[in-house]
Amino acid sequence: MPVPVGLNVWSRLVENTFPYLDQTAEPFESLWFPDHVQYGAHKVAEGWTLLAYALARYPDKMCTHEVICNSFRNPAHLAKMVATAHALSGGRVVLGIGAGWNEEEYRAYGWPFPPTRVRIAQMCEAIELIRLMWTTSPASYKGEHYQISGAYCEPRPDPLPPVVVGGHGEKYLLRAVAKHADWWNYSFRDDATYAHKQEVLKTHCAEVGRDYDEIVQVLRAGILIAETEGEVERLKMQPHIRPMQDIRLAGTPAQVTDALLGIIKRGARRLTVNFADAPRPEGTRLFAATVLPHL
Repeated sequence: MPVPVGLNVWSRLVENTFPYLDQTAEPFESLWFPDHVQYGAHKVAEGWTLLAYALARYPDKMCTHEVICNSFRNPAHLAKMVATAHALSGGRVVLGIGAGWNEEEYRAYGWPFPPTRVRIAQMCEAIELIRLMWTTSPASYKGEHYQISGAYCEPRPDPLPPVVVGGHGEKYLLRAVAKHADWWNYSFRDDATYAHKQEVLKTHCAEVGRDYDEIVQVLRAGILIAETEGEVERLKMQPHIRPMQDIRLAGTPAQVTDALLGIIKRGARRLTVNFADAPRPEGTRLFAATVLPHL
């Protein structure tokens, strides 16, 4: 059975995002957007605006974030935003959510930056609150971090959007995945690390009474692909190529295919991919022509 493959967009493309997607998006099942407001000296675009525009521009694509920062938006308002976009798009929105990590943008924009454990607890409450608003009208919720009283969310989404929780922290984040996620979004590093994170997640699932197998594993892979190994090595040195610390799979179509099939065999039920040479379309097109048919 084919594994759905989504196309991820680097946060630093900005004005090149949609020209790049216009040339490359067609073969992919879904589009996955970043959610940053600031990233050093790089230009970045606001994540929700990117998603809303993409839903209209690509009417056959499911759209989500990889992942949206819970801290940036009031969760009750976010519930309403997702529900509205879901209704307008004919059910094509997935809520990808994370606890946030980039302290720079928090400080720059005036958001509090509590410890990681607190941010994860806030994300967990946000997911509970959002699901409640999607299913109960009016909704009331009283948590440690968020409260609502008599809140309406219309239109209530039907079916409910999947909730994707992104991250890999072993003590708190993967426990949040076990308790709250429909899908788990993990950035692939290597086979051994992935296998270890899976075992940690299994332990958390057992402790909270969750069926590990019902959580859809969504793996993101940064890819540098070229026709020959020599061309791969040449591209690594080019100034327009993404830093190789962001790229976990570099090789020919056959090598990339084998690596991704190994990831699928280990348990990934969805993939998202982004490419070291974006916004140049060459790598993405080569992948679509030579690797996608094997997945």
